[in-house]
Amino acid sequence: MKVIKVFAVALTVVGMFSCKKNYDRPGNNYPSRTIQFELYTNQDFSEDSHNITFNLHIENEDKVIFDSALATMKIQDIPNELHKIVIQKSVPQNDPSRLKVGFIYHIENVGISWHFEEFPSSDSFKVVKFDFR
Repeated sequence: MKVIKVFAVALTVVGMFSCKKNYDRPGNNYPSRTIQFELYTNQDFSEDSHNITFNLHIENEDKVIFDSALATMKIQDIPNELHKIVIQKSVPQNDPSRLKVGFIYHIENVGISWHFEEFPSSDSFKVVKFDFR
């Protein structure tokens, strides 16, 4: 009877530890992480014909892990909030670290600027709303 109790306790302990998720082990997946980029303006730029290029940008503490340019457009063609540009992007390699996400934009013959937000490591979904001004 004592052997059965010891065996039952040992089996319970082994069962508890075998059910633990270990995300650091190769082959296991982190929870899926997604970023939704939203680009729009609430300003009237109808007279501004400068070319502008927006890049969707994701970086961790070590390096840029995603940077992709949208098609160049005129500033006057940036849509209003009702017609905003919405793009969803899965985090490359499902990077589990704290990320810096947002937009880098270049206005032809004017300069470069950006809009960044933090995507905490504990979050699985982030919306980056950029009201261009």
